[in-house]
Amino acid sequence: MDDNTDITGVFADIFELTGNKVVGIGHNGEDAVELFLKHKPDFIFIDVMMPVMNGIDALKAIKENDPNAKVIMVTADNSTNTIMELEKLNATSIIFKPFKIEDIIMVIEKFED
Repeated sequence: MDDNTDITGVFADIFELTGNKVVGIGHNGEDAVELFLKHKPDFIFIDVMMPVMNGIDALKAIKENDPNAKVIMVTADNSTNTIMELEKLNATSIIFKPFKIEDIIMVIEKFED
């Protein structure tokens, strides 16, 4: 989930190239929660800064519903406060912007067992 449609397109392309199925694309935190609850995907990528509901609030809502959900957070904010908040909320992984395609592939491969 990202409010930037170019970024969501890149993520979708990478998922499909790595043999994963994209079950939904959203552009705000509410979309992220709604799509997660509807599809229960193996993993979800969420940007921290989004309109309507930010990614941190979306992460909280998803983890309240499914504490074992694999939620990968994407952010340009590498401040200690943001990192500590994401870790406290049990984000599965954090990818920092600007990212490399290899960073995304590496995280996806962690879920392929």
